[in-house]
Amino acid sequence: MIIDTTFNMYSDANGGDPDSTSQTLRRYHKHLWSKPLPNGKLFDLTDTRKNSYLYHNSDLGEFHMTSDAITHSYRGVIRKLAITEQIPDDVNELFDAGSTIGAYIIFPGWVVDRKPTINGARGMHPYIDDRFDLTLECIRRFYIGEHSPLFEALNRYKSFFVLFGSFVDYVKFFLLDDLINEQQRVKFYLPFSEFTARPTIANVDEYLIYKNGMMEFITARNKRMDLLFNPLQH
Repeated sequence: MIIDTTFNMYSDANGGDPDSTSQTLRRYHKHLWSKPLPNGKLFDLTDTRKNSYLYHNSDLGEFHMTSDAITHSYRGVIRKLAITEQIPDDVNELFDAGSTIGAYIIFPGWVVDRKPTINGARGMHPYIDDRFDLTLECIRRFYIGEHSPLFEALNRYKSFFVLFGSFVDYVKFFLLDDLINEQQRVKFYLPFSEFTARPTIANVDEYLIYKNGMMEFITARNKRMDLLFNPLQH
């Protein structure tokens, strides 16, 4: 199967959210992440289970997975309009890049004890603000037992994170390598406050720094997917 890393997931979302309505995105997720885990066992995903976006059931456990966009242009977000309306071309460029497969991932999607999923928790928590670099830092801390704003949400899905054994292996499995440095620490889009304050984008210059960091990551991740799944094109 060819993974078209230039395909805009909104083009077949029928006016909806690609995470739930783009059939291309769903096929790509199934193809990308149905592969051996670090322990050698196959994490195969099916898209035929009723009421489940992607599904796995084996001696590894039962997992209902959902898609989540891992970039955010803040286009149309009211509290960011004072900034984004000044640079619409940059905002649209980031939005379009964030609509390609390199800007999506899967997370556990079943509800535990009527509490938010990882998708919901990271979107609602004021210290995360739907940023994936901050989400990934929470995941890194979870693997070493350190608290973070998403610790409780991640812990509800501990059985999923156990599949990968370590933070580094989780990163490698989901092709997130370009968002960590040689010391296996997260490369933040903007200066990191150690979760002591709400993340902010104070002005156009900060937005452009944020945008450039995300664009570099999306481009690099798409390239990784190209090299793995479309090697004859390179």
